Amino acid sequence: MNYPLSHIPVRSRKPREEGLTMVMDKGLSLRQAEDVIAVSGDLVDIVKLGFGTSFITPRLKEKVRLYQGADMRVYLGGTLFEAFVARGQYKDYRKLLDQLGLDTVEVSDGSINMPAKEKCKYIGDLAKHYTVLSEVGSKETGILISPAKWVNMMRTELDAGSWKVIAEARESGTVGIYRPSGHAHTQLVNRILAKVAAKDILWEAPQKSQQVWFIKQLGANVNLGNIASEEVIALETLRLGLRGDTFFQYLPESVAEKLRQVKNES
Repeated sequence: MNYPLSHIPVRSRKPREEGLTMVMDKGLSLRQAEDVIAVSGDLVDIVKLGFGTSFITPRLKEKVRLYQGADMRVYLGGTLFEAFVARGQYKDYRKLLDQLGLDTVEVSDGSINMPAKEKCKYIGDLAKHYTVLSEVGSKETGILISPAKWVNMMRTELDAGSWKVIAEARESGTVGIYRPSGHAHTQLVNRILAKVAAKDILWEAPQKSQQVWFIKQLGANVNLGNIASEEVIALETLRLGLRGDTFFQYLPESVAEKLRQVKNES
């Protein structure tokens, strides 16, 4: 930090197991990627090359090396994994991972129907050689999955070898664990947390209001994903209580209450 300030929560440090920030790269140039690293390299843990963008991104290998050189895990979007599987090209996908020098991979079934056993088989196979994140939930609006099924899928995929399970929300933040309005399915999230450890879940939270909600529920070291590259520092201020939305989160209650009273009186 640039200067001392009291009542700031202790943040985990890289390499982190908790308090992860996953950024979605939807087609940044090499220069833009360099800027991300220069400004927030110590805050970003994982970079997802979103959906199928890696298929057409210029100088792809250079970008991967650039991020990895800044101690960021890089992986290809789960939609690309599904695209290979749907075309019967899983072996080609494995070759691609090695050609790019990737050590992290996402397994998802948000766009295609895949039996749970088949998905876990992919997770188990990939976990022998890579760090696996698996995504749970549908990308389709209006598809409702019961809390019990969410829990079962998450626990099963963690048992199969996933490092973290990703709670689906898409880059819009309006499906999966969120309502079309962007508000969290509170009951669903609470039911999940009653059975699955928070450290094992990466919550997709592209909207500021969603980030605020999870920080207030689970603290500064909650795992959050699908963060825009230009919003990383803004997110960190939310984590630390240095933005209006979380300003009172870490102040002593006596101090916070006094400040609230003064504000109300004025």
